[in-house]
Amino acid sequence: MIELRLRHRLGEIELSGEIEVGARVLALCGPSGSGKTSVLNMIAGLMRPDEGRIVIGGETLLDTRGGVDLPARARRLGYVFQEPRLFPHLSVRANLVYGAQLAPRDGAFVSFDDIVALLGIAPLLARRPDRLSGGEKQRVAIGRALLSQPRALLLDEPLSALDDARRQDILALMESLRDAFAIPMLFVSHRVDEIARLAGEVATIAAGRFQLRAR
Repeated sequence: MIELRLRHRLGEIELSGEIEVGARVLALCGPSGSGKTSVLNMIAGLMRPDEGRIVIGGETLLDTRGGVDLPARARRLGYVFQEPRLFPHLSVRANLVYGAQLAPRDGAFVSFDDIVALLGIAPLLARRPDRLSGGEKQRVAIGRALLSQPRALLLDEPLSALDDARRQDILALMESLRDAFAIPMLFVSHRVDEIARLAGEVATIAAGRFQLRAR
């Protein structure tokens, strides 16, 4: 379950809306500058809304009226950005291990070996990021996020910098992740095909207002 009730001033726009869904995958779509990434940042704890309530999987991450505001690390959210943001001085293995070090001591749902196998990155473990393709970097970034054992995955247009062949490859991978793990996923996209393949529900953001799109 995903519950979002947010209000926040973004320059000339007041971003606001309420969403409550039981779908495992929620897509956020809207024009550039509409506030999609800001919503993800509020969920992640990187930005505090003027007023709001955020509940994911039954856990309240933020309730400004109730005095709840978990710090970003305590929210246990895996964030995958448009750019992979891997540590350039570390190998693929070390980047993945870094994600695992952020995981809680109990409640693990996936192992290092499982992630390496699922993502098909065993041949890459000794390489550094500068020796990876764009698609390979995104696979590693997703793996690092999953190894933190997150309660949800946040994906901010993770396919936008890829060519079509690599985009289709990572899209198929995300479908596998959706089906393999019972964790909520919130992803930003403007591509109709991505939304159609992955999302159980779609929220649109326009003129500062976000709401579920009628099915």
